[in-house]
Amino acid sequence: MTDLAAIVPPSLPRRGSAAWRWIGRTVMRLAGWRFEGRFPDEPKLVVAVAPHTSNWDFVHGAAAMFALDLRLSFLGKHSLFVWPFSSFLRWMGGIPVDRSSAHGVVGEAIAAFRGDGARMLVIAPEGTRRKVERFKTGFLHIARGAGVPLQLVALDYATRTVRIGPRLAVGEDIEAERQRVEAYYAEVRGRRAR
Repeated sequence: MTDLAAIVPPSLPRRGSAAWRWIGRTVMRLAGWRFEGRFPDEPKLVVAVAPHTSNWDFVHGAAAMFALDLRLSFLGKHSLFVWPFSSFLRWMGGIPVDRSSAHGVVGEAIAAFRGDGARMLVIAPEGTRRKVERFKTGFLHIARGAGVPLQLVALDYATRTVRIGPRLAVGEDIEAERQRVEAYYAEVRGRRAR
């Protein structure tokens, strides 16, 4: 496996757990996954992870998070945060979101970035595992409003690669930015074909 310590610069938030790091690396190795690329040396990032086509994306994403020793936050539908999983999901960094009343989520996420300290917020741009015609734009509004870079990460099932892609500064034209992000993921194969 690649030197995983070189993938994550010191400015990013860490978990600091050798046991969880070993578990994550073991899961990734046994599943045949590898890493490609490197995170930028930025203490605050919105991370878009796609494609999101299966519940297995969470398993591989969590294993990658632990393998890289990252402490991050992620948005998940509120119905997942039930006993006995809710405590574990929150410990992992999960933030429940009621998608039927998602107003205010963008503003709350932007406000969270205003605090001191490093922060990584992971979002699936599709917002669902179902096929969508176009990505949602909340993650772009969060990155733009918080003034933090957007990091693209792909879960490529064709090559079993977690690809840490380009870092983008989100401009004012959100529709153009959405199209740019979708173009990056267009050739990436998810677990399920779309």
